[in-house]
This record gives sequence, C-alpha cells and structure tokens, in this order.
Amino acid sequence: MKHNAEVQESRRDGLKWAAVVTLVVLAVVGNTYYADQALLYRVIGVVVLCAGAAVIALTTAKGRDLAELAKSAKKEIQRVVWPTRPETVQTTAIVLVAVLIVGLMLWLIDTLLSWAMSGVIG
Repeated sequence: MKHNAEVQESRRDGLKWAAVVTLVVLAVVGNTYYADQALLYRVIGVVVLCAGAAVIALTTAKGRDLAELAKSAKKEIQRVVWPTRPETVQTTAIVLVAVLIVGLMLWLIDTLLSWAMSGVIG
C-alpha cells in the first residue's frame, strides 16, 4: 500500500516537473517571440510564468525539501555570531597590511631577478 502511494506521488511529481519545464520554456520562447513588444510587458510575462513555475516546483517532494533547507539555513544564519564593527575594521586592516607586505616582497624579488637576468643576458 505504501509503495503504491509512493509511486503515485512520484508520478504526480513528474507531471509537476513537466509543467515547470513547460512554463519556463514558454517564458523563454514567449520573450523571444514577442521581442518587438515593450520590455515591461515581456518582463512581467516572464516573471509571472517563472513565479508560477516556482510555486508548482515547491509543491513537489524536492521542492518541499528545498524549502525546509532554506528555513534551516535561515535559522543557522541567525545563530552566527557576527563580528562587531571594530573587529571588522581591525581584521580588514590586518589583511590589507599583509597584502601590502606580500606585494612589496614579490616586487622586490621580481626586481632582483630582473636585474640578475639583465646582467646575465647583457
């Protein structure tokens, strides 16, 4: 019994994904076909069709999983301890100084090698 329900759900999801693909293709083809129309109308058409496709996609099993993942990610982001402004400024300054030092070292090595090669080549 459970297997039959899973097969039926899988078939429905397949039909839903076919509808999603059809709507997206319709949006792309319609945008191309109506290229002579005002951009505003074409954008509205594409947005409406893609929004419909998104709504249908979110009703599938994978769509529900994606929505759950987004909710979990939002909760995780809220738990992150973000650095304060002084910490951010200090870290940025350290990175900039390190980049400057490495850049100067590379410039010095390049200059020394250039002078050495000029001396060898003549």
